[in-house]
Amino acid sequence: MIPSQRVYLLLALGIAIALLLAILINQQVSIIGTLLFDAIILGLAIWDAQRVKSHRVQVNRYPLHRLSIGRGNPVILSVQSGNHSAKIQLRDYYPLDFEVSTPTLQTTLNPNSNQELTYTIHPDSRGEFLWGDIQVRQLSPWGLAWHDWKIPASEKVAVYPDLIGLRSLSIRLALENTGTMRQSRRLGTGTEFSELREYGIGDDTRLIDWKATARRSRPLVRVLEPEKEQTLIILLDRGRLMTAQVQGLKRFDWGLNATLSLALAGLNRGDKVGVGVFEREVINWIPPERGQHQLPKLIERLTPMQPVLLEPDYFGAVTKLVNQQTRRALVVLITDIVDVTASAELLAALGRLTPRYLPFCVTLRDPQVDRLAHTPTEEVESTYTRAVALDLMAQRQVAFAQLKQKGALVLDAPANQISEQLVDRYLQLKARNLL
Repeated sequence: MIPSQRVYLLLALGIAIALLLAILINQQVSIIGTLLFDAIILGLAIWDAQRVKSHRVQVNRYPLHRLSIGRGNPVILSVQSGNHSAKIQLRDYYPLDFEVSTPTLQTTLNPNSNQELTYTIHPDSRGEFLWGDIQVRQLSPWGLAWHDWKIPASEKVAVYPDLIGLRSLSIRLALENTGTMRQSRRLGTGTEFSELREYGIGDDTRLIDWKATARRSRPLVRVLEPEKEQTLIILLDRGRLMTAQVQGLKRFDWGLNATLSLALAGLNRGDKVGVGVFEREVINWIPPERGQHQLPKLIERLTPMQPVLLEPDYFGAVTKLVNQQTRRALVVLITDIVDVTASAELLAALGRLTPRYLPFCVTLRDPQVDRLAHTPTEEVESTYTRAVALDLMAQRQVAFAQLKQKGALVLDAPANQISEQLVDRYLQLKARNLL
């Protein structure tokens, strides 16, 4: 039983009554009257709190399935009242490391009614976490006390990569398959034959199928689309630089989200997709396969991966790839670059992939460095900070220039935007048939 604010007000009123009795009668009567009044109030509060037990509200937490890291995941509590109205306060024992929108939920229910209360939780790390019980407080009928109890609701909940983002991307790709890809076929881009259609003004005359034209007695052109059944290999670095925190998540988590987004886009376009995670050695290799069954396999295999404080062996990862994948493929390496000297091994490793493969180096930039570099300064200390940020950006550009000279494609984007930009770049490569 927890006394309500009304009880404290009544006890304060008892003090005022005691002072009045002391003035009008005597001090002894005042003390006895005060004790008797307080005892009555506290007794009523205890009795009022006990009355709640007969009409406690029923509270259930909707099952928590797979949560997405870095996203606002809704958690829904269903509350049902009995034959009496109920004013309640709820607190769900979520993992304390996570941010929540509303730590304590409160509402008032009419008799025999149902209501859903929702709060949003923002996980910042992957893995299994324990959700505890639900703490409930219900105000007594006379409003003298809160009846407090726990509802057993403990469960283990898994936090996965950004599944919400994958669902949004899946919808986007489905829409593009019915719109953008048709447009690309009308333009005749690609190398794979799709269909024949009548010649239209502006069509390339080189695409006219003369045999079909002769049979039909009207000009027909071949519609080409980007070649399918190509191979996409993603190498994800989990070394030292990927342990840094960027925009609330580790750089590796941003890279993992980008890996799964790119894999989804590749599978959607009919490519074989394989993934390798490496540091000093390749510790997780998933051979390239095509089909929608590949994405769940990637999610389950990659979700337990965590970054480590080890320097990555780029050359070893590329050697493993060359031994495993003999056919030409688009090789996307997701990592980070400091400068030319520190990234010398990366430059040499990607150089080994050309011209047999198409190497694509993707780096995750810290948006805070961009902000510091482009913010005008007046104080000496902030000027030095800006100079360091500008120097870091300049050294990265030198490293990227050398990568391009070796025939590698380059994408340097803020970590929190890397998934969208990487998918867009991949779709452009497919549309232009560069692989």
